[in-house]
Amino acid sequence: MSKQGLEVIDHTVQLTHEWINELADRLDWSNQRGVFHLLRATLTNLRDLLGHNEAAQLSAQFPILIRGVFYEGWRPSDTPLKDRNKDSFIARINADIREYPEYRGEEDIYAVFAVLNSRISEGEIQDVRNSLPSSIRDIWPN
Repeated sequence: MSKQGLEVIDHTVQLTHEWINELADRLDWSNQRGVFHLLRATLTNLRDLLGHNEAAQLSAQFPILIRGVFYEGWRPSDTPLKDRNKDSFIARINADIREYPEYRGEEDIYAVFAVLNSRISEGEIQDVRNSLPSSIRDIWPN
């Protein structure tokens, strides 16, 4: 039992660390803050490409803490973005993550998508992938 009696909080923190650790292993990065920042940048930029229902269905499978990060700063009236091509998607993530010298662009975004593949149901991943332009699906592992 949690010291504070809030097992749900302890559990979401544990799950969030598991996601970050898995991504850090895939990236081979030592900077956990950078790993979290990349996860956040990729998820929020992905969110902005999805319809509202699809974003909600995807986030329902996230740990509560990651779900909060996913929705932080979201402006539903501005989404989904009209500019839905791969170059713009990557450029938005690059702008968010540029301060981390370990960042390698598309290769690291691919790693975030691989974590999603391992943590989210196959059916939901297929729904999300199918709602994206083919150029972005191309950087998402099968």
